[in-house]
Amino acid sequence: MTRIWERIRDWVLLGSLLMVSVVTLLTANDPMFRGLRARSLEATSAVETLFAGIGRYFRALEENEALRERNVLLNNEVAQMREAIVENRELEDMLGLRDTVSTDLVAARVISKDITRERNLIVLDVGRRDGIEEGMAVVDERGIVGKTLLVTERFTQVMTFQNTDFYVPARILPSGSDGMIRWDGERFGTLLMELVERTAPVRVGDQVVAGPSDIFHSSTPIGVIDTVMVPPGAPTLAIYVRPFSRIDDLTHVFVDRSRPVSSQIPFNP
Repeated sequence: MTRIWERIRDWVLLGSLLMVSVVTLLTANDPMFRGLRARSLEATSAVETLFAGIGRYFRALEENEALRERNVLLNNEVAQMREAIVENRELEDMLGLRDTVSTDLVAARVISKDITRERNLIVLDVGRRDGIEEGMAVVDERGIVGKTLLVTERFTQVMTFQNTDFYVPARILPSGSDGMIRWDGERFGTLLMELVERTAPVRVGDQVVAGPSDIFHSSTPIGVIDTVMVPPGAPTLAIYVRPFSRIDDLTHVFVDRSRPVSSQIPFNP
């Protein structure tokens, strides 16, 4: 017991003195004690004000973070609404196209794109179960998009016109000049039309449509002439065409299950 007292007596003494000091400060009415209480009150008020300011600062940070999160959510909602409006317009245009053509069109959604290389491809959510086969034309409400390349039961890979392996016969209106159109792998968003005679009466702004082929129906829109060049010593023109369709903003397309008449005529040499 004595040992325990020896260990705690200093703490008991310190606590007793502190209690006496606090009671004295609170009960004494001497001017000196009143001054000390006033000074201590000023000190504690300053500390409380400091901590209150820190608390307001952290609350402002939390409110600012909440407002930023809310702003992000609102921006996402606005973007989704705009995307829905654009998609609705595209679907309306596609419905109008379907009503004006007599071909067998199957609507499809673009579910993936690989448009960062020389052989740009897209994937559609239709396949053999929808009557899709390899070598069918793919179009949208603006014009040609490409042709089906690989078909599975549920999905279809499409070679777009922005592919260095893509070629299609083309015709310039109103002159009726024929040539071959392709992508040269250089200028994205521009096609190159070749094999057009140097003397052909073509000019910037003329429309380019598909010519007779075994994939696209004749007169399917392709684009409009952007530049006409005359290579030195060449017998043909180099014509750059700006396509009506754009691969980067494709969301919905049509696969044409009907074959052009030219591909159904047997060739008997």
